Amino acid sequence: MTERTMFIAGFEREYQTTLRLLQAYPAAKSELSPSPKSKTARELAFVLAMGQAVAGVVGTTDSLLAPPSFQTPATWAEVLGAFQHLHADSLTKLEGMSEEAFHAPFTILAGSGGKTNTMRRADVLWMFAMDQVHHRGQFSVYSRIAGAPVPSIYGPSGDEPWS
Repeated sequence: MTERTMFIAGFEREYQTTLRLLQAYPAAKSELSPSPKSKTARELAFVLAMGQAVAGVVGTTDSLLAPPSFQTPATWAEVLGAFQHLHADSLTKLEGMSEEAFHAPFTILAGSGGKTNTMRRADVLWMFAMDQVHHRGQFSVYSRIAGAPVPSIYGPSGDEPWS
């Protein structure tokens, strides 16, 4: 198994886990926000959808100098649909990427004033994958606050214990 095929398998596995979490969330609580500084659940879920889109952008371009611009959908159903659509699109792009392209240099915005950093495309993809895990962890807290079941993610949860 190459690192590229390992990444794609992980990308799909993490997507399925995140999808289960999002599908368990009650649409009626999509505007929940734990604090005035926090995003609503709908907005945070769309951050997860955007992460799916970024993987496709990184997989098909040579640089990412600004985040992709998308409007947050107005409804929970639209956010879920966007998450699923953007994942499928990015997965297709990643599966079509060559091993050489996976390891090629990639330039990414790395600070204020237009500072950039060039690194291996694979490392950029892994970085964004870990960012998705981070935001999924945030979302699991929203789920608990909303009274939604939290599925097993990397081990048992209060709602899906291992028996």
